[in-house]
Amino acid sequence: MKTRLAALLSATTMAVGLALVAPASPAVASAGCPSCAARAGADTRADGFVVSETQFNQMFPNRNPFYTYSGLVAALSSYPEFANTGSDTVKRQEAAAFLANVGHETGGLVYVVEQNTGNYPHYCDATQPYGCPAGQAAYYGRGPLQLSWNFNYKAAGDALGIDLLNNPYLVERDAAVAWRTALWYWNTQNGPGTMTAHNAMVTGAGFGETIRSINGSLECNGGNPGQVQNRIDNYTRFAQILGTVPGDRLSC
Repeated sequence: MKTRLAALLSATTMAVGLALVAPASPAVASAGCPSCAARAGADTRADGFVVSETQFNQMFPNRNPFYTYSGLVAALSSYPEFANTGSDTVKRQEAAAFLANVGHETGGLVYVVEQNTGNYPHYCDATQPYGCPAGQAAYYGRGPLQLSWNFNYKAAGDALGIDLLNNPYLVERDAAVAWRTALWYWNTQNGPGTMTAHNAMVTGAGFGETIRSINGSLECNGGNPGQVQNRIDNYTRFAQILGTVPGDRLSC
């Protein structure tokens, strides 16, 4: 099974691959990110974040240890409006929507990097003036929303203040960086949709529009109803875990 996500960056339509991916090594965040170390013991909840560590683990009981709750929490400062806009209901709905889509794309946060290594050389757009300094096969899908293509690593890195063009491997080695790339897309990119996934949730456009922004060109308008339904099922289950209702307009 393979899906793709088209990202709209500046005036150019660009693609972010969302592929069936293979587990990375069960390492947690790098030593360079001490805030990403997992916290043991009782349930924890980041200040102001609507998802607790217990709820996160309930959503992803088989997750790869790379995808830490603390890595997600460390990434939140990059986009403080995420799951922190509107009423408590809207905040919980947005968190559930984001994690539902991430869960769908990564097999329940099991997979970190793209499985089909034959695709790796295809993600270098040599027409870009900055080229592919990390190597032609270095820009494969990684992380919660499977960031891929050199131009997306460049754009995400520029936005986050991290040199991902020259070091794309950070996305598979540092949990906070991986989560930041997913939040970058969620909060700033329309993809094949007409709005960001963040705006879809905070304006009441509905969960279906987040699907359209992530993979609507392949799944929406009857393109792949099974995939859409899987996302919806994730979302309604996660909304229940977070103690809220899913709302209307669930499909695209």
